[in-house]
Amino acid sequence: MLQKLCPFLPWFREYDKEKFKADAVAGITVALVLIPQSMAYAQLAGLPAYYGLYASFLPPVVAALFGSSRQLATGPVAVVSLMTAASLESIATAGSEEFIAYAIMLALTVGFFQFFLGVFRLGLVVNLLSHPVVTGFTNAAAIIIATAQLSKIFGIEVDKGGYHYETMLLVLQTATQYIHWPTFGMAALAMAIMVGLKKISPKAPAILVAVVITTLLSWFTGFERHRTVTLADFRSPEFQGLVKEFNREVEKIQEYGAQRSAASGAITGARNRSAGDAVSLLEIEHAKAVHGLMLSEAKERMQTSRTALRAMQFVALETPGGVVLYKKGELPREMQGEGRTWRLKVGNAPLPENRLVLNGGGAVLGNIPQGLPSLGFPEFNLSVFLQLFSYAAIISLLGFMEAISIAKAIAAKTGQKLDANQELMGQGLANIIGSLSGSYPVSGSFSRSAVNLQAGGKTGLANVYSAIVVIATLLFLTPLLYHLPQAVLAVVIMMAVIGLVQVKGFVHAWKAQRADGVIAVTCFCVTLGFAPHLDKGILLGVFLSVAVFLYRRMYPNVSTLAMRHDGVLGCVIDHGLQVCSHIAVVRFDGTLFFANASYLDEQVFRIRAANPELKFILLAADGINDIDASGEEALSLLVDRVRRAGVGFAMCRVKGDVMAVIERTGLADKIGREMIFAGEEMALRKIIALTHGMTKRKACGICPLMTHLPVSAGQRVDGGSDFVPTTTVVKKMFAHRSDSLAKLPKKIVAALAASA
Repeated sequence: MLQKLCPFLPWFREYDKEKFKADAVAGITVALVLIPQSMAYAQLAGLPAYYGLYASFLPPVVAALFGSSRQLATGPVAVVSLMTAASLESIATAGSEEFIAYAIMLALTVGFFQFFLGVFRLGLVVNLLSHPVVTGFTNAAAIIIATAQLSKIFGIEVDKGGYHYETMLLVLQTATQYIHWPTFGMAALAMAIMVGLKKISPKAPAILVAVVITTLLSWFTGFERHRTVTLADFRSPEFQGLVKEFNREVEKIQEYGAQRSAASGAITGARNRSAGDAVSLLEIEHAKAVHGLMLSEAKERMQTSRTALRAMQFVALETPGGVVLYKKGELPREMQGEGRTWRLKVGNAPLPENRLVLNGGGAVLGNIPQGLPSLGFPEFNLSVFLQLFSYAAIISLLGFMEAISIAKAIAAKTGQKLDANQELMGQGLANIIGSLSGSYPVSGSFSRSAVNLQAGGKTGLANVYSAIVVIATLLFLTPLLYHLPQAVLAVVIMMAVIGLVQVKGFVHAWKAQRADGVIAVTCFCVTLGFAPHLDKGILLGVFLSVAVFLYRRMYPNVSTLAMRHDGVLGCVIDHGLQVCSHIAVVRFDGTLFFANASYLDEQVFRIRAANPELKFILLAADGINDIDASGEEALSLLVDRVRRAGVGFAMCRVKGDVMAVIERTGLADKIGREMIFAGEEMALRKIIALTHGMTKRKACGICPLMTHLPVSAGQRVDGGSDFVPTTTVVKKMFAHRSDSLAKLPKKIVAALAASA
């Protein structure tokens, strides 16, 4: 019991100096990858970069101590970061205090969801995310994540469209007009360093080397350039008018937003009063709707103005009276500018006309608060919680699936035994405890876990040492990160997710089952098309997976059997075998339950209709694993219907659970104990003797149930009345197996046609 509560205790029994050294080296190595990656992933989640560091010291330690994998490295990861941004985008502005608070609350929700699933041993719930769904979603998410970095790599800013593809079109359209080449150069240099080091020295910390070199280069060259000016310094009436228009719309947005909030409060108060005026309530609701409409229109006008302001480029001219700014291309020929292009830094806040900030360089990480975050329970908002719950459930399952997949891959190499439910509790506790220190949702990282394993990590204490390095960074090294170019973090993300694009996953799903291939492609297309609303792709994928599962259970495989060349009964369609005109051996593959109870009866009716001379049906029940009341009732009615038609009925190879059911209900006595056989050989000997006693002939010289007779062997069997069924009859008999019929060799099809 103690080991269940504290699975880390066995580590210390054999912990020695060698293991300490191995764990320390692995922990430091992982930290060198974790620090830049975590900051990049935090920005992907819509948070300030340092929140990635906040998510990188408590969660990895807790997950390592209370999980079951010794090498799994937990922390910020790409897909969960993207899902975090997608879940919060509709209710708060990225980077705002509200957004940060909701991200921390989301981590708490995800943690409780995972923890309780683990406590109640419901880890199998993760199977709802089938392989095709995960394949389609992961590939789409990787493309979304990678393309979302293009604006930072090009050094441009655009307003987000309603969908991701609209935003990307805006990015490409803007890039055709302007690219900040120093920013692009930094990104290209970082990518070259990472790719080059990976080929030359795979064990080298390529990400850290790229970060250090580009940060130093940014510092030495003055990569970041800002200038503060006034509106009067611009020699562009168009620009001055746009700034004033932008400020007016921002003020309207604030005004309409306050009015809508007041109306919402009034509606809540009116509904809570026991005796409310219905007319007044309707008037308030109407006012709220009007304010909402006016707010939307003001936002659209504000975005139009902001897009126009961001597109404007200026050159500065130093004069005795101060700096003067002209639109690029409008500087008088006789004047010489300083050679740098300046752009207005504009966000969601009003632009102070006496203090406009211009950006003439590349974007850097900037100030990072020095020290550790304060511990505290996240603020809880019930209405936001209800909005986030579906996303929290998806993130919980997706994050755990990623973590357990990595843990299993590592366990296959180390031979360690895993407990999926224990790992689920560990991941849940990591998110719960992490939320107390300002962490957003985390999961297991494939890249960092691989680094941990390759670096020789022996126990989960490697994650503890890694966390110590992160803590030291927060306490002492944050000033050194100020000049880190944002474009380099974008490249870190892009390089990390390239490996998630796996076309072979679609090919594998298609080869396994075409329906799975269709689900994977559909999930991919919907996720990509509806981004940033990522839940649409996953939910549709889960729905399709469940629908296909139910369809396969409702319409299981029903086969007619005959003797194969190896002396075993096999499907006549799959193996191109002749069938007996008097005896049908039918196999039902699947659980016989309420959803498919009538299907067996339908298929037996088809077989009887296709073969009028049929005298006996033997149900090979080895494919029936379970049977419910509806299935038992359907089987009982089938026995009655068949026997009323003068056709005998027997069963063979009945499994224990099924036999127990038909014995309890009395169906075994109805069929006749002597007609329930352990194997098909004994059953066929008795049935053949009975059947030929019911026909004009005493016996068949050759029977397809006792001898291997391919369809191409001849038109008749034993020169008697046992004709090989015509093509039409075979098609009628196996209409539900038309896919298999289409796979028959041409010579067998020709023989079928000749037999007609």
